Amino acid sequence: MNNVNYARQLDHLLEQPETKGKHLFLHSCCAPCSSYVLEYLRSFFSITVFYYNPNITEDAEYRKRVIEQKRLIGIFNAMGDAYPIEIVEGDYVPEQFFAMSRGYEKCPEGGERCFRCYEMRLRETALQAKKAEADYFTTTLTISPLKNAGKLNEIGEELSQIYKVEHLPSDFKKKNGYKRSTELSREHALYRQNYCGCVFSKREREEQMQKERQETS
Repeated sequence: MNNVNYARQLDHLLEQPETKGKHLFLHSCCAPCSSYVLEYLRSFFSITVFYYNPNITEDAEYRKRVIEQKRLIGIFNAMGDAYPIEIVEGDYVPEQFFAMSRGYEKCPEGGERCFRCYEMRLRETALQAKKAEADYFTTTLTISPLKNAGKLNEIGEELSQIYKVEHLPSDFKKKNGYKRSTELSREHALYRQNYCGCVFSKREREEQMQKERQETS
Protein backbone atom coordinates (compact mmCIF):
# COMPACT_ATOMS: atom_id res chain seq x y z
CA MET A 1 0.00 0.00 0.00
CA ASN A 2 1.31 3.45 -0.97
CA ASN A 3 1.37 5.68 2.11
CA VAL A 4 3.40 8.54 0.62
CA ASN A 5 1.97 11.96 1.43
CA TYR A 6 2.28 13.62 -1.97
CA ALA A 7 0.40 16.73 -0.86
CA ARG A 8 3.01 17.31 1.83
CA GLN A 9 5.80 16.78 -0.69
CA LEU A 10 4.25 19.42 -2.93
CA ASP A 11 3.86 21.89 -0.07
CA HIS A 12 7.53 21.43 0.82
CA LEU A 13 8.56 22.10 -2.76
CA LEU A 14 6.41 25.23 -2.96
CA GLU A 15 8.16 26.58 0.13
CA GLN A 16 11.47 26.67 -1.77
CA PRO A 17 12.20 30.16 -3.20
CA GLU A 18 13.80 28.69 -6.33
CA THR A 19 10.47 27.13 -7.32
CA LYS A 20 8.85 30.53 -7.89
CA GLY A 21 8.17 31.24 -11.54
CA LYS A 22 9.28 27.86 -12.86
CA HIS A 23 7.45 26.46 -15.89
CA LEU A 24 4.86 23.78 -15.11
CA PHE A 25 3.36 21.67 -17.89
CA LEU A 26 0.00 20.67 -16.42
CA HIS A 27 -2.10 17.93 -17.98
CA SER A 28 -5.78 18.73 -17.47
CA CYS A 29 -8.66 16.31 -17.83
CA CYS A 30 -11.37 19.00 -17.66
CA ALA A 31 -12.13 22.53 -16.48
CA PRO A 32 -13.77 21.56 -13.16
CA CYS A 33 -10.84 19.39 -12.07
CA SER A 34 -8.33 22.04 -13.14
CA SER A 35 -10.16 24.88 -11.35
CA TYR A 36 -8.73 24.34 -7.89
CA VAL A 37 -5.34 23.26 -9.23
CA LEU A 38 -4.97 26.45 -11.24
CA GLU A 39 -6.19 28.59 -8.35
CA TYR A 40 -3.68 26.87 -6.07
CA LEU A 41 -0.60 26.85 -8.32
CA ARG A 42 -0.83 29.90 -10.57
CA SER A 43 0.92 32.12 -8.01
CA PHE A 44 3.87 29.73 -7.90
CA PHE A 45 4.33 28.59 -11.49
CA SER A 46 4.13 29.80 -15.03
CA ILE A 47 1.60 27.20 -16.18
CA THR A 48 0.94 25.68 -19.57
CA VAL A 49 -2.25 23.63 -19.48
CA PHE A 50 -1.92 20.61 -21.73
CA TYR A 51 -5.35 19.42 -22.78
CA TYR A 52 -4.76 15.88 -24.03
CA ASN A 53 -7.68 13.48 -23.59
CA PRO A 54 -8.21 10.98 -26.42
CA ASN A 55 -10.14 8.90 -23.87
CA ILE A 56 -13.11 11.25 -24.38
CA THR A 57 -14.55 9.13 -27.13
CA GLU A 58 -17.46 11.31 -28.26
CA ASP A 59 -16.44 14.30 -30.36
CA ALA A 60 -19.24 16.59 -29.12
CA GLU A 61 -18.33 15.84 -25.50
CA TYR A 62 -14.67 16.52 -26.18
CA ARG A 63 -15.42 19.87 -27.82
CA LYS A 64 -17.71 20.92 -24.98
CA ARG A 65 -15.02 20.16 -22.41
CA VAL A 66 -12.16 21.88 -24.21
CA ILE A 67 -14.25 25.03 -24.70
CA GLU A 68 -14.93 25.12 -20.96
CA GLN A 69 -11.23 24.64 -20.24
CA LYS A 70 -10.32 27.63 -22.38
CA ARG A 71 -13.09 29.72 -20.84
CA LEU A 72 -11.85 28.98 -17.32
CA ILE A 73 -8.28 29.91 -18.23
CA GLY A 74 -9.59 33.18 -19.61
CA ILE A 75 -11.34 33.88 -16.30
CA PHE A 76 -8.14 33.35 -14.31
CA ASN A 77 -6.00 35.37 -16.72
CA ALA A 78 -8.46 38.27 -16.58
CA MET A 79 -7.81 38.54 -12.84
CA GLY A 80 -4.25 39.64 -13.59
CA ASP A 81 -2.99 38.76 -10.12
CA ALA A 82 -0.69 35.82 -10.93
CA TYR A 83 1.40 34.32 -13.70
CA PRO A 84 -0.51 34.11 -17.01
CA ILE A 85 -1.77 30.65 -17.97
CA GLU A 86 -1.32 29.29 -21.48
CA ILE A 87 -3.01 26.29 -23.08
CA VAL A 88 -1.79 23.73 -25.57
CA GLU A 89 -4.33 21.33 -27.05
CA GLY A 90 -2.94 17.88 -27.78
CA ASP A 91 -3.95 15.73 -30.72
CA TYR A 92 -7.46 14.37 -30.37
CA VAL A 93 -7.30 10.81 -31.72
CA PRO A 94 -9.78 8.52 -29.89
CA GLU A 95 -8.37 5.58 -31.85
CA GLN A 96 -5.28 5.82 -29.64
CA PHE A 97 -7.44 5.19 -26.60
CA PHE A 98 -9.25 2.25 -28.15
CA ALA A 99 -5.95 0.68 -29.22
CA MET A 100 -4.58 1.11 -25.70
CA SER A 101 -7.69 -0.36 -24.06
CA ARG A 102 -8.02 -3.38 -26.34
CA GLY A 103 -8.47 -6.44 -24.14
CA TYR A 104 -9.33 -4.32 -21.11
CA GLU A 105 -12.83 -3.24 -22.14
CA LYS A 106 -14.53 -5.11 -19.29
CA CYS A 107 -12.26 -3.84 -16.53
CA PRO A 108 -14.17 -1.87 -13.89
CA GLU A 109 -13.52 1.83 -13.45
CA GLY A 110 -10.39 2.37 -11.40
CA GLY A 111 -8.79 -0.85 -12.66
CA GLU A 112 -6.04 -1.77 -15.10
CA ARG A 113 -7.65 -0.03 -18.07
CA CYS A 114 -7.63 3.24 -16.15
CA PHE A 115 -3.98 2.74 -15.17
CA ARG A 116 -3.09 2.29 -18.83
CA CYS A 117 -5.04 5.44 -19.64
CA TYR A 118 -3.15 7.35 -16.95
CA GLU A 119 0.12 6.21 -18.48
CA MET A 120 -0.93 7.14 -22.02
CA ARG A 121 -1.88 10.70 -21.07
CA LEU A 122 1.02 11.27 -18.69
CA ARG A 123 3.55 9.93 -21.20
CA GLU A 124 2.42 12.43 -23.81
CA THR A 125 2.48 15.17 -21.17
CA ALA A 126 6.05 14.34 -20.20
CA LEU A 127 7.10 14.23 -23.85
CA GLN A 128 5.55 17.60 -24.63
CA ALA A 129 6.96 19.06 -21.40
CA LYS A 130 10.43 18.04 -22.52
CA LYS A 131 9.90 19.60 -25.95
CA ALA A 132 8.71 22.81 -24.26
CA GLU A 133 11.75 22.75 -21.93
CA ALA A 134 9.41 22.91 -18.95
CA ASP A 135 10.75 22.51 -15.45
CA TYR A 136 7.96 20.25 -14.18
CA PHE A 137 4.99 18.23 -15.38
CA THR A 138 1.99 16.81 -13.53
CA THR A 139 -1.75 16.16 -13.93
CA THR A 140 -5.00 17.40 -12.45
CA LEU A 141 -6.26 13.81 -12.25
CA THR A 142 -5.20 13.43 -8.59
CA ILE A 143 -7.97 15.81 -7.54
CA SER A 144 -10.60 13.14 -8.15
CA PRO A 145 -11.57 10.85 -5.26
CA LEU A 146 -12.12 8.19 -7.93
CA LYS A 147 -8.54 8.33 -9.25
CA ASN A 148 -5.59 6.50 -7.73
CA ALA A 149 -3.17 9.27 -6.71
CA GLY A 150 -0.50 6.78 -5.69
CA LYS A 151 -0.53 5.14 -9.12
CA LEU A 152 -0.56 8.48 -10.91
CA ASN A 153 2.49 9.67 -8.99
CA GLU A 154 4.24 6.36 -9.49
CA ILE A 155 3.74 6.63 -13.26
CA GLY A 156 4.82 10.26 -13.21
CA GLU A 157 8.07 9.40 -11.44
CA GLU A 158 8.83 6.61 -13.92
CA LEU A 159 8.24 8.93 -16.88
CA SER A 160 10.35 11.61 -15.24
CA GLN A 161 13.32 9.25 -15.39
CA ILE A 162 12.67 8.52 -19.07
CA TYR A 163 12.09 12.06 -20.31
CA LYS A 164 14.36 13.90 -17.85
CA VAL A 165 11.69 16.37 -16.73
CA GLU A 166 10.87 16.71 -13.03
CA HIS A 167 7.53 15.27 -12.00
CA LEU A 168 5.56 17.48 -9.61
CA PRO A 169 4.11 15.30 -6.82
CA SER A 170 0.44 15.89 -6.11
CA ASP A 171 -2.68 14.71 -4.39
CA PHE A 172 -4.86 17.69 -5.17
CA LYS A 173 -7.96 16.31 -3.48
CA LYS A 174 -6.24 16.78 -0.11
CA LYS A 175 -6.78 19.98 1.90
CA ASN A 176 -10.37 20.13 0.60
CA GLY A 177 -9.13 20.46 -2.97
CA TYR A 178 -11.96 18.42 -4.45
CA LYS A 179 -14.52 20.37 -2.42
CA ARG A 180 -13.02 23.65 -3.60
CA SER A 181 -13.20 22.46 -7.21
CA THR A 182 -16.94 21.91 -6.85
CA GLU A 183 -17.32 25.40 -5.36
CA LEU A 184 -15.39 26.97 -8.24
CA SER A 185 -17.44 24.98 -10.73
CA ARG A 186 -20.63 26.46 -9.30
CA GLU A 187 -19.13 29.94 -9.06
CA HIS A 188 -18.13 29.98 -12.72
CA ALA A 189 -21.03 27.82 -13.98
CA LEU A 190 -18.65 25.26 -15.43
CA TYR A 191 -19.96 22.30 -17.35
CA ARG A 192 -19.39 19.37 -15.01
CA GLN A 193 -19.76 15.89 -16.50
CA ASN A 194 -20.81 12.86 -14.43
CA TYR A 195 -18.38 10.37 -15.98
CA CYS A 196 -14.67 10.34 -16.74
CA GLY A 197 -14.88 10.49 -20.50
CA CYS A 198 -14.55 7.13 -22.21
CA VAL A 199 -17.45 5.03 -23.46
CA PHE A 200 -16.73 2.44 -20.78
CA SER A 201 -16.98 4.91 -17.89
CA LYS A 202 -20.12 6.41 -19.43
CA ARG A 203 -21.72 2.98 -19.69
CA GLU A 204 -20.81 2.10 -16.11
CA ARG A 205 -22.17 5.42 -14.85
CA GLU A 206 -25.45 4.96 -16.74
CA GLU A 207 -25.84 1.44 -15.32
CA GLN A 208 -25.18 2.77 -11.83
CA MET A 209 -27.77 5.53 -12.23
CA GLN A 210 -30.33 3.06 -13.55
CA LYS A 211 -29.74 0.80 -10.56
CA GLU A 212 -30.17 3.73 -8.17
CA ARG A 213 -33.46 4.69 -9.84
CA GLN A 214 -34.75 1.12 -9.53
CA GLU A 215 -33.81 1.00 -5.84
CA THR A 216 -35.69 4.22 -5.07
CA SER A 217 -38.76 3.50 -7.22
